[in-house]
Amino acid sequence: MTVQTIQPTPQPLYRRDPLYIPRVAAVHDMCGYGKCSLTAAIPILSAAGCDVCPVPTAILSAHTRYQVFTMHDTTDILSGYLDAWRQENVDLDAIYSGFLGNAGQVSLIERLYSEYPHALRLVDPVMGDGGQMYPTYTQELCDAMGRLADGADVLMPNLTEASILTHQEYAGQNLTDAQVNEVLESLLNLGAKNVVLKGIDHEDGKLHNYVASAAAGVERKAELAHVKLPYMIHGTGDAFASALCGAIMAERTVPQAAHIAGEFVRHAMESTRNQPNFEERGVSFELTLSELTGLVASR
Repeated sequence: MTVQTIQPTPQPLYRRDPLYIPRVAAVHDMCGYGKCSLTAAIPILSAAGCDVCPVPTAILSAHTRYQVFTMHDTTDILSGYLDAWRQENVDLDAIYSGFLGNAGQVSLIERLYSEYPHALRLVDPVMGDGGQMYPTYTQELCDAMGRLADGADVLMPNLTEASILTHQEYAGQNLTDAQVNEVLESLLNLGAKNVVLKGIDHEDGKLHNYVASAAAGVERKAELAHVKLPYMIHGTGDAFASALCGAIMAERTVPQAAHIAGEFVRHAMESTRNQPNFEERGVSFELTLSELTGLVASR
């Protein structure tokens, strides 16, 4: 790992009482097969010592990279779902959003922001990969997703999602430093306080993630490099984002959390390689959860 100069020294976004278990609303879909979204967020955040409160945006038989999948949009039930939370005085320390079923669900997340103004806003703008939108997404939904960038404490897009959010042409994964700065600047200009830009590949045997803050500016970004494995597994983005959120709630700074998440995913991918039909079953993070449990135990 390499970290470029970061000044001023970043501070944790969340200060944790060692006796308190923070509550995180995970606004994601639920996939029956493929280990992503809530089936990643719940165990990963739990391992990092968080009380995960799921808000299921859709129910899918499997994630959308499979040729055959079913999807049930849950929008109709979510207003009553959140009403019940308010009636029971459920409190939240963070709101972590990902895959959405339709554009109207952005308003539901904005409702959570309004009702829990003290909660961190952790936004994984799940919309696509490899230069392509996911098949269930529409331009209307992508445009609505962009509203969540404004005020996000952490915005964590891949390059495809960054291009959609900023209305720039997808330029592939091998960006120059000047191009990285341009993308980061555009994302910060959307109103995000911190940006984690994922998945830059300089063809040097490593994957690079970049962290920039509105306070320090893009010239003081952090670059985090992780060994690139010679195979690709679906679901790594959700595992990364969930681990990053868990590390933030364990009182790590955003660059520290991004490093922890990158190594967590790399180690999980190494475990995945040993599983039957590993290219289909999704990232096998189960044997790596102790890395996140250790974040809380070490405090």
